[in-house]
Amino acid sequence: MKTAALVLLVVVAAWAGPQDYGSQGTGGYGGSGGGSSAPAPYSFQWDVDDAPSGNFYGHGEQGSGGNAQGKYYVRLPDTRLQQVEYTADGSGYHPIVTYEGVAQFGGGSGGQGGYA
Repeated sequence: MKTAALVLLVVVAAWAGPQDYGSQGTGGYGGSGGGSSAPAPYSFQWDVDDAPSGNFYGHGEQGSGGNAQGKYYVRLPDTRLQQVEYTADGSGYHPIVTYEGVAQFGGGSGGQGGYA
């Protein structure tokens, strides 16, 4: 589960970083210069729900004309579901983070937190 959270953070950090999909000069992602064009429309969705390991996470996104919107989620070690709905456009990445449920921690010793 720690690996899934780390991968999720890396993906968010990479997405939030500067991106330039233009073919030349000042075109850029969603730009209008230098003969570049906006990326083609796309859509994807994937989910992982593995009860034996407790892994539950996924991501879906659709984009068109240099803009994207989507949602990703992950079951946290404290049993809450963290969801991020976002849009990404020429002015940046705009996330809305929500949590479902109440944090619950394991009652045993050993510092395992919400991990089984």
